[in-house]
Amino acid sequence: MLTTTGSFSGYSVDDLAAAAAFYRGTLGLTVEDSGVGLDVHLPDGHVFLYPKDDHVPATFTVLNFEVADIDAAVAELTAAGVALERYEGMPQDDSGVMRGKAAGMGPDIAWFLDPAGNVLSILNG
Repeated sequence: MLTTTGSFSGYSVDDLAAAAAFYRGTLGLTVEDSGVGLDVHLPDGHVFLYPKDDHVPATFTVLNFEVADIDAAVAELTAAGVALERYEGMPQDDSGVMRGKAAGMGPDIAWFLDPAGNVLSILNG
């Protein structure tokens, strides 16, 4: 087994200032400038955001936020001006939540984008 002292994830963004404003101001997370990117502190770790001039957003979810009440989290995001994504073929309700638990398809989940177009989600089981 690989011996490590910790781990974290990272992904690119095209504008560090916009990313910092979103993760700090909109999502309410602690964001620190590392000099080469941003360390976004999460409840159980952190994610590193790095600048990339030819950034192309991931076509999959890069960061999931577990929430106790998905409807309250949707209301908070919406109040902060965040639009939820809608995906063809996904049984999302009027608020944009895929009610996976009721459909036997996993957790209730909703997706949204950061300013760089990376896909994030909120979910609860």
